Amino acid sequence: MQVNKANIIEVCPRDGFQNINEFIPTETKLKVIDGLVNSGFQKIQVTSFVHPKAVPQMKDAKEIAQTVIEKYPNVDFTALVPNLFGAKAAYESGIKEISYVISASEAHNKENVRRTIEESFEGLAEIRNRFKDLTLKLDIATAFGCPFLGEVPVSQVLKMIGTALKIGVDYIFLADTIGVANPKQVGETLEAVKDKYPDRDFGLHLHDTRGMGLANVLVAIERGISTFESAAGGLGGCPFAPGAAGNIASEDLVNMLERMDISTGIDLNKLIDTTDFIKEKIKADLTGHLANICRK
Repeated sequence: MQVNKANIIEVCPRDGFQNINEFIPTETKLKVIDGLVNSGFQKIQVTSFVHPKAVPQMKDAKEIAQTVIEKYPNVDFTALVPNLFGAKAAYESGIKEISYVISASEAHNKENVRRTIEESFEGLAEIRNRFKDLTLKLDIATAFGCPFLGEVPVSQVLKMIGTALKIGVDYIFLADTIGVANPKQVGETLEAVKDKYPDRDFGLHLHDTRGMGLANVLVAIERGISTFESAAGGLGGCPFAPGAAGNIASEDLVNMLERMDISTGIDLNKLIDTTDFIKEKIKADLTGHLANICRK
Protein backbone atom coordinates (compact mmCIF):
# COMPACT_ATOMS: atom_id res chain seq x y z
CA MET A 1 0.00 0.00 0.00
CA GLN A 2 1.54 3.28 -1.10
CA VAL A 3 0.57 6.62 0.45
CA ASN A 4 -0.16 9.81 -1.48
CA LYS A 5 0.68 12.24 1.31
CA ALA A 6 3.59 12.22 3.72
CA ASN A 7 4.09 13.97 7.02
CA ILE A 8 7.65 15.19 7.57
CA ILE A 9 8.75 16.28 11.02
CA GLU A 10 11.83 18.49 10.94
CA VAL A 11 14.39 17.71 13.66
CA CYS A 12 17.44 19.73 12.62
CA PRO A 13 17.18 22.28 15.46
CA ARG A 14 17.50 19.41 17.96
CA ASP A 15 19.05 16.31 16.42
CA GLY A 16 20.91 18.26 13.78
CA PHE A 17 22.55 20.73 16.14
CA GLN A 18 23.27 18.54 19.16
CA ASN A 19 26.50 17.13 17.72
CA ILE A 20 28.01 20.51 16.81
CA ASN A 21 30.63 21.35 19.41
CA GLU A 22 30.81 25.12 18.97
CA PHE A 23 27.76 26.78 20.50
CA ILE A 24 25.38 28.08 17.84
CA PRO A 25 24.08 31.55 18.80
CA THR A 26 20.46 31.42 19.86
CA GLU A 27 19.61 34.09 17.29
CA THR A 28 21.01 31.88 14.53
CA LYS A 29 19.00 28.89 15.73
CA LEU A 30 15.85 30.98 15.72
CA LYS A 31 16.51 32.17 12.16
CA VAL A 32 16.90 28.55 11.06
CA ILE A 33 13.56 27.76 12.66
CA ASP A 34 12.05 30.78 10.88
CA GLY A 35 13.26 29.32 7.59
CA LEU A 36 11.82 25.90 8.37
CA VAL A 37 8.44 27.36 9.30
CA ASN A 38 8.41 29.47 6.12
CA SER A 39 9.22 26.32 4.15
CA GLY A 40 5.94 24.81 5.34
CA PHE A 41 6.84 22.46 8.18
CA GLN A 42 3.90 22.05 10.55
CA LYS A 43 5.81 20.13 13.22
CA ILE A 44 9.39 20.89 14.26
CA GLN A 45 11.47 19.39 17.07
CA VAL A 46 13.19 22.54 18.24
CA THR A 47 15.34 21.53 21.21
CA SER A 48 16.13 19.06 23.94
CA PHE A 49 15.60 19.65 27.65
CA VAL A 50 18.74 17.91 28.86
CA HIS A 51 21.36 18.94 31.40
CA PRO A 52 23.72 21.50 29.80
CA LYS A 53 26.72 19.43 30.92
CA ALA A 54 25.44 16.48 28.88
CA VAL A 55 24.63 18.45 25.71
CA PRO A 56 25.90 22.07 26.01
CA GLN A 57 24.36 22.98 22.65
CA MET A 58 20.89 22.75 24.22
CA LYS A 59 21.50 25.16 27.12
CA ASP A 60 19.12 27.71 25.54
CA ALA A 61 16.23 25.23 25.33
CA LYS A 62 13.79 27.30 27.37
CA GLU A 63 14.43 30.50 25.41
CA ILE A 64 14.15 28.73 22.07
CA ALA A 65 10.89 27.00 23.00
CA GLN A 66 9.19 30.04 24.48
CA THR A 67 10.20 32.29 21.59
CA VAL A 68 8.97 30.08 18.75
CA ILE A 69 5.77 29.05 20.53
CA GLU A 70 4.82 32.70 20.96
CA LYS A 71 5.83 33.64 17.42
CA TYR A 72 4.15 30.74 15.60
CA PRO A 73 1.00 29.65 17.46
CA ASN A 74 -0.20 27.50 14.54
CA VAL A 75 2.93 25.34 14.34
CA ASP A 76 3.50 22.30 16.55
CA PHE A 77 6.84 22.55 18.35
CA THR A 78 8.14 19.48 20.13
CA ALA A 79 11.15 18.72 22.30
CA LEU A 80 13.13 15.69 23.39
CA VAL A 81 13.38 14.94 27.12
CA PRO A 82 15.46 12.29 28.90
CA ASN A 83 13.61 12.20 32.21
CA LEU A 84 10.89 13.66 34.44
CA PHE A 85 12.95 16.78 35.12
CA GLY A 86 13.24 17.46 31.40
CA ALA A 87 9.52 16.83 30.88
CA LYS A 88 8.70 19.34 33.62
CA ALA A 89 11.00 21.96 32.07
CA ALA A 90 9.49 21.41 28.63
CA TYR A 91 5.96 21.61 29.98
CA GLU A 92 6.68 24.83 31.83
CA SER A 93 8.15 26.30 28.63
CA GLY A 94 4.90 25.70 26.78
CA ILE A 95 5.81 22.55 24.86
CA LYS A 96 2.75 20.38 24.22
CA GLU A 97 4.47 17.29 22.80
CA ILE A 98 7.61 15.58 24.02
CA SER A 99 9.74 12.75 22.68
CA TYR A 100 11.23 10.24 25.08
CA VAL A 101 13.94 7.84 23.93
CA ILE A 102 14.44 4.25 25.03
CA SER A 103 16.92 2.09 23.17
CA ALA A 104 16.10 -1.44 22.08
CA SER A 105 19.67 -2.23 23.11
CA GLU A 106 20.43 -2.46 26.83
CA ALA A 107 24.04 -1.42 26.21
CA HIS A 108 23.14 1.66 24.18
CA ASN A 109 20.42 2.69 26.63
CA LYS A 110 22.92 2.65 29.49
CA GLU A 111 25.39 4.67 27.43
CA ASN A 112 22.73 7.13 26.28
CA VAL A 113 20.71 7.80 29.45
CA ARG A 114 22.56 5.82 32.14
CA ARG A 115 19.54 3.59 32.75
CA THR A 116 18.43 0.06 32.06
CA ILE A 117 15.53 -0.37 29.67
CA GLU A 118 13.28 -1.27 32.58
CA GLU A 119 14.28 1.87 34.46
CA SER A 120 13.62 3.98 31.37
CA PHE A 121 10.12 2.56 31.06
CA GLU A 122 9.54 3.34 34.73
CA GLY A 123 10.54 6.93 33.97
CA LEU A 124 8.21 7.01 30.97
CA ALA A 125 5.30 5.82 33.12
CA GLU A 126 6.09 8.50 35.69
CA ILE A 127 5.96 11.21 33.01
CA ARG A 128 2.68 9.82 31.68
CA ASN A 129 1.12 9.85 35.14
CA ARG A 130 2.44 13.29 35.99
CA PHE A 131 1.61 15.10 32.72
CA LYS A 132 -1.59 13.58 31.39
CA ASP A 133 -2.25 16.45 28.97
CA LEU A 134 1.16 16.22 27.27
CA THR A 135 1.30 14.37 23.97
CA LEU A 136 3.88 11.67 24.57
CA LYS A 137 5.95 10.10 21.78
CA LEU A 138 8.32 7.20 22.34
CA ASP A 139 11.34 6.84 20.08
CA ILE A 140 12.68 3.28 20.13
CA ALA A 141 16.35 3.90 19.41
CA THR A 142 18.66 1.35 17.74
CA ALA A 143 15.56 -0.50 16.54
CA PHE A 144 17.50 -1.81 13.54
CA GLY A 145 20.97 -2.23 15.02
CA CYS A 146 23.21 -1.26 17.94
CA PRO A 147 26.79 0.08 17.81
CA PHE A 148 27.73 -2.15 20.76
CA LEU A 149 25.71 -5.35 20.29
CA GLY A 150 25.05 -5.45 16.56
CA GLU A 151 21.70 -6.79 15.33
CA VAL A 152 18.62 -6.15 17.47
CA PRO A 153 15.88 -8.84 17.38
CA VAL A 154 12.51 -7.72 16.04
CA SER A 155 10.97 -9.51 19.03
CA GLN A 156 12.63 -6.97 21.32
CA VAL A 157 11.10 -4.09 19.36
CA LEU A 158 7.65 -5.70 19.47
CA LYS A 159 7.95 -6.24 23.22
CA MET A 160 8.86 -2.60 23.78
CA ILE A 161 5.94 -1.40 21.68
CA GLY A 162 3.58 -3.46 23.82
CA THR A 163 5.01 -2.04 27.04
CA ALA A 164 4.76 1.53 25.73
CA LEU A 165 1.14 1.10 24.66
CA LYS A 166 0.22 -0.20 28.11
CA ILE A 167 1.77 2.92 29.62
CA GLY A 168 -0.34 5.07 27.32
CA VAL A 169 2.02 6.74 24.86
CA ASP A 170 0.40 8.56 21.96
CA TYR A 171 2.92 7.82 19.20
CA ILE A 172 5.78 5.40 18.60
CA PHE A 173 8.67 5.93 16.20
CA LEU A 174 11.27 3.35 15.24
CA ALA A 175 14.73 4.89 14.99
CA ASP A 176 17.67 3.68 12.95
CA THR A 177 20.03 5.50 15.28
CA ILE A 178 23.29 4.56 13.56
CA GLY A 179 22.03 4.16 10.01
CA VAL A 180 22.62 0.43 9.59
CA ALA A 181 19.15 -0.55 8.39
CA ASN A 182 18.71 -1.92 4.88
CA PRO A 183 15.48 -1.99 2.82
CA LYS A 184 14.90 -5.72 3.29
CA GLN A 185 15.31 -5.43 7.06
CA VAL A 186 13.06 -2.36 7.25
CA GLY A 187 10.37 -4.10 5.24
CA GLU A 188 10.45 -7.23 7.38
CA THR A 189 10.44 -5.24 10.63
CA LEU A 190 7.51 -3.09 9.57
CA GLU A 191 5.54 -6.12 8.41
CA ALA A 192 6.04 -7.72 11.83
CA VAL A 193 5.06 -4.52 13.62
CA LYS A 194 1.97 -3.92 11.49
CA ASP A 195 0.95 -7.57 11.81
CA LYS A 196 1.06 -7.45 15.62
CA TYR A 197 -0.32 -3.92 15.98
CA PRO A 198 -2.54 -3.39 12.91
CA ASP A 199 -4.55 -0.54 14.41
CA ARG A 200 -1.57 1.64 15.33
CA ASP A 201 0.26 4.18 13.21
CA PHE A 202 4.03 4.32 13.43
CA GLY A 203 6.70 6.73 12.27
CA LEU A 204 10.34 6.32 11.30
CA HIS A 205 13.47 8.24 12.26
CA LEU A 206 16.18 7.23 9.79
CA HIS A 207 19.87 8.03 9.45
CA ASP A 208 21.83 7.85 6.23
CA THR A 209 25.18 6.57 7.47
CA ARG A 210 25.47 3.95 4.72
CA GLY A 211 23.47 5.75 2.05
CA MET A 212 20.31 3.68 2.36
CA GLY A 213 18.07 6.23 4.09
CA LEU A 214 15.83 7.13 1.14
CA ALA A 215 15.63 3.51 0.00
CA ASN A 216 14.37 2.64 3.48
CA VAL A 217 11.79 5.42 3.21
CA LEU A 218 10.52 3.97 -0.07
CA VAL A 219 10.10 0.51 1.48
CA ALA A 220 8.25 2.05 4.42
CA ILE A 221 5.89 3.97 2.12
CA GLU A 222 5.09 0.76 0.27
CA ARG A 223 3.98 -0.65 3.62
CA GLY A 224 1.73 2.28 4.47
CA ILE A 225 4.07 4.32 6.69
CA SER A 226 3.64 8.03 5.99
CA THR A 227 5.37 9.89 8.83
CA PHE A 228 9.11 10.51 8.88
CA GLU A 229 11.60 12.59 10.83
CA SER A 230 14.44 14.23 8.90
CA ALA A 231 16.91 17.08 9.27
CA ALA A 232 17.71 19.96 6.95
CA GLY A 233 21.06 19.40 5.30
CA GLY A 234 21.32 15.88 6.69
CA LEU A 235 22.73 17.09 9.98
CA GLY A 236 22.58 14.98 13.11
CA GLY A 237 23.78 11.88 14.87
CA CYS A 238 23.61 10.44 18.36
CA PRO A 239 26.47 11.74 20.59
CA PHE A 240 26.43 8.42 22.47
CA ALA A 241 26.48 6.07 19.46
CA PRO A 242 29.90 5.62 17.82
CA GLY A 243 29.74 5.92 14.05
CA ALA A 244 26.32 7.55 13.89
CA ALA A 245 26.16 9.96 10.97
CA GLY A 246 23.47 12.41 10.00
CA ASN A 247 19.75 12.05 9.49
CA ILE A 248 18.19 11.66 6.09
CA ALA A 249 18.23 15.17 4.60
CA SER A 250 14.85 16.88 4.57
CA GLU A 251 15.41 18.48 1.18
CA ASP A 252 16.40 15.15 -0.40
CA LEU A 253 13.35 13.49 1.15
CA VAL A 254 10.98 16.22 -0.04
CA ASN A 255 12.49 16.14 -3.51
CA MET A 256 12.07 12.37 -3.82
CA LEU A 257 8.52 12.28 -2.49
CA GLU A 258 7.24 15.20 -4.55
CA ARG A 259 8.75 13.66 -7.72
CA MET A 260 6.81 10.50 -6.83
CA ASP A 261 3.59 12.57 -6.60
CA ILE A 262 3.50 12.16 -2.83
CA SER A 263 2.53 15.51 -1.33
CA THR A 264 4.60 16.90 1.55
CA GLY A 265 3.33 20.47 1.82
CA ILE A 266 6.94 21.69 1.87
CA ASP A 267 8.32 24.40 -0.44
CA LEU A 268 11.57 22.83 -1.63
CA ASN A 269 13.16 26.08 -2.80
CA LYS A 270 12.60 27.76 0.56
CA LEU A 271 13.94 24.70 2.33
CA ILE A 272 17.11 24.76 0.24
CA ASP A 273 17.48 28.45 1.07
CA THR A 274 17.42 27.42 4.73
CA THR A 275 20.09 24.78 4.21
CA ASP A 276 22.20 27.42 2.46
CA PHE A 277 21.81 29.62 5.55
CA ILE A 278 22.87 26.73 7.79
CA LYS A 279 25.93 26.10 5.64
CA GLU A 280 26.89 29.78 5.71
CA LYS A 281 26.26 30.61 9.36
CA ILE A 282 26.96 27.35 11.17
CA LYS A 283 29.81 26.13 8.98
CA ALA A 284 28.66 22.55 9.38
CA ASP A 285 29.39 19.77 6.92
CA LEU A 286 26.04 19.06 5.30
CA THR A 287 25.64 15.54 3.94
CA GLY A 288 22.44 16.10 1.97
CA HIS A 289 22.76 15.81 -1.80
CA LEU A 290 20.75 18.90 -2.75
CA ALA A 291 22.54 20.89 -0.06
CA ASN A 292 25.79 20.37 -1.96
CA ILE A 293 24.61 21.08 -5.50
CA CYS A 294 25.97 24.32 -6.88
CA ARG A 295 23.08 26.71 -7.57
CA LYS A 296 23.30 30.06 -9.29
